[in-house]
Amino acid sequence: MKASEVREMSISDLRDRIEAEKAALDTMKINHTISPLEDTSKIRKARRDIARMITILAEKEKQN
Repeated sequence: MKASEVREMSISDLRDRIEAEKAALDTMKINHTISPLEDTSKIRKARRDIARMITILAEKEKQN
């Protein structure tokens, strides 16, 4: 997800999306432990997307 897409989301939508992405990341990690993923870069991309969303959420909360 691009930063421009994240910036268009509201604060409450961002919080919900962050929680959903964290849950998906946890599931992905567990699945990877059991049987390795074909594309392990998905874990890294998910972590970075979550970090990007948290950063933009903090910026938005600071503005308000």
